Amino acid sequence: CQPGARATRLAGWHDGKPKVQLHAPPVDGAANDALVAFVAQRCGVPRARVRIVSGHTSRIKRVAIDGIDDDTALGALSAP
Repeated sequence: CQPGARATRLAGWHDGKPKVQLHAPPVDGAANDALVAFVAQRCGVPRARVRIVSGHTSRIKRVAIDGIDDDTALGALSAP
């Protein structure tokens, strides 16, 4: 994740992981909330099904999405 970007968007891949630029600043969990909303929207699931499992204060995060498998999630995050 890259907080404080001009817009929230998928910005390709970095080290084999999707890189997400977030418009929200890294203050008071705003960037984490924006990431959860972005992932939920891209994967077509409610926000309540997306949670950050690790990396709350890091740019590298692990996200769990209930109700879809890893391949489906990666496909949703890979599409333009």
